[in-house]
Amino acid sequence: MDFLKNSKYWFSSGYLFFFFITWSVWWSFYAIWLNNSLGLTGAQVGTIYSFNSFFSLFFMIFYGYIQDKLGTRKNLVWIQSVVLVLIAPFVIYIYEPLLLNHFYIGAILGAIYLGAGFIAGAGFLETFTEKLSRKYNFEFGKARMWGSLGYAVSALGAGALMSINPHLNFWIASATGVIFLIINAVFKVEVAETEKKDATQVSMKDIRTLLSDKVFWFLIIYLFGTVCIYTVYDQQLFPVYFVSLFSGATDGNTVYGILNSAQVFVEAIFLFLAPFIVNKIGIKQSLVLAGGIMAFRIVGSATVTGGFGISFMKMLHAVELPILLVAVFKYIAVNFDARLSATVYLIGFKVSSEIGVIIFSALVGWIYDQTTYETTFYILGSIVFLFVIFAIFALNSNDAKQKLTDNELVYGE
Repeated sequence: MDFLKNSKYWFSSGYLFFFFITWSVWWSFYAIWLNNSLGLTGAQVGTIYSFNSFFSLFFMIFYGYIQDKLGTRKNLVWIQSVVLVLIAPFVIYIYEPLLLNHFYIGAILGAIYLGAGFIAGAGFLETFTEKLSRKYNFEFGKARMWGSLGYAVSALGAGALMSINPHLNFWIASATGVIFLIINAVFKVEVAETEKKDATQVSMKDIRTLLSDKVFWFLIIYLFGTVCIYTVYDQQLFPVYFVSLFSGATDGNTVYGILNSAQVFVEAIFLFLAPFIVNKIGIKQSLVLAGGIMAFRIVGSATVTGGFGISFMKMLHAVELPILLVAVFKYIAVNFDARLSATVYLIGFKVSSEIGVIIFSALVGWIYDQTTYETTFYILGSIVFLFVIFAIFALNSNDAKQKLTDNELVYGE
C-alpha cells in the first residue's frame, strides 16, 4: 500500500479521474445526442464517427512519437487542458449549429477538436500516465482505476441531465476541465538531463524498425478486426438500441446512465483482477478471451429480449475492457522497445481501431438504415469471431517472458 503515500500517484490519478469525468459526461450519450436531440440520420451519425476517427488517428500518431521524444515533460498535457476547458463553448456555439446548418463543415471541425482533446487524447493520457508510473514507482492499473471511477461518477447523473438539456452535460465537462487544468498547473514533474537525452534519441529509424516487425503488424490486424468493430457497435449502435427497448426515451436515458455507472464501477474492480487473470492464463490467451467476450456481447445483443438481458450484455464490457487493456500493455512490454511504449500503444492499439472505425462507421450506419439492429449485430459479431480465430494462430505467445513479475511485465522495468 506504499502507493497511497506517493503524491505522484495521486496527481496522476487526478489526471485520469477528471479527464474521464470531462469526457464521459457527454461522450457516453454522444450517439443519443446526435440521433435524438439533433435529429441526424444513421448515415449522418456514421459519417461523423468516421470523420472523428479519421482526424483522431493523425493526432494519435503525432502524440505517440512526440511524447516518446518528450519523455515525461508536460507540453502536450497543457494543450489537452485548454481543449477540455473550452468543450462547452465549442459544442454549443460552434459544433451544434454547424451540424444542423452546414453538416460537413461541422463534422470536420468537430472531428479535429474532439480528436485532439478526447478520442486521441484518452490514449495519449494513458500512455503519459504509464510513463509516470514507471518513473515514480506506482502501478499504472491502480491509477487507471481512477479513470474508470471518474467515468462511473459522471455517467451516474449524465442520463438525467441529458433528458433535461444536453447543454448541461457540456457545461459540466468544461467545469471539470478547469479542475484538470489546475492539477496540471500544480503537478511538478522532475525531468533530469539524462531523461531528456534518452527521450530525444528516439528517432524515425526506430519507428521504421517497428513498422518492419511482423509481430507488430499481427497485433494491429487483431486489434483492427476486433476493437474497431466493437467500438462501432458500442458507441454508434448500442446506446440508441438500448434506449429504444424502453417505453420512453427519458426512462431509457436514465436507466442507461445508471447502468453505465454501475458497469464502470465493476470495471474498476476488474482493473485490480485483470493482472491476475492475464498472468494465470497468459497474455495471448487473454487477448483471445477479450476478443471472444466482445463477439459474444455483440451477437448476444441481437438475441436477448427485455431490459434485463440487454443490461447483462452491457455489463460484460466491465469484464472485457480491463483484460484487454492489461493484456495489450503486457504484450507491448514483452515484444517491443520500452522507449517506444507511447508509439506502440497509440499506433498499435488506438490508430488501428480508429482506421477500422473510419472504414466501418458509415457502412454500419447504412446497414442499419437498410435492415435492423439485430441483423447488424449478427454481421458485426461474426466478423469479430473471425479475427479472434486469427489471433489464436498469429499472435506471439512469448511464454518465457510471461514469467516476469506483474510490475516488470506491465511497465517494462
